[in-house]
Amino acid sequence: MSVIEKNFTLGVPSAPENMALVREFIRRVSKQAGFETDDISKITMAVDEACTNLIEHAYGYDVTKEVKLNEIIQNEALRIEIIDTGKGFDPTLIKPDAIEKLVTERRSGGLGIRLIKSLMDDVHYEISPGNKNELHLTKKLPKK
Repeated sequence: MSVIEKNFTLGVPSAPENMALVREFIRRVSKQAGFETDDISKITMAVDEACTNLIEHAYGYDVTKEVKLNEIIQNEALRIEIIDTGKGFDPTLIKPDAIEKLVTERRSGGLGIRLIKSLMDDVHYEISPGNKNELHLTKKLPKK
């Protein structure tokens, strides 16, 4: 079986007002990949959470920095790469506290990662702070 791959790329300045453009980009490519509305919403929410955190925490709302997204449709999955050059974040340092404990203590750190992992089939990071950080999100394509 030959591998068919389609690549789509979007780069936007690191500013909250660009999130509507990011969401629309994700929705359109996800639809082209064959996802239904429910999965498109999940994918969009995961990317929105990741990019919003990147804008706030990695770049500190510095609009001179760029958020880059690559969407790759392959035979079996949609892969999304979110690339930045900001402060790196090591998700393994987040303690796996129970959600109830986080809510009771009114702690917000770590909830976004849990949300992203619950919405996607695979999530992994490649971190090189100040150089290049990549978040890889994968969602298996629907069966035809």
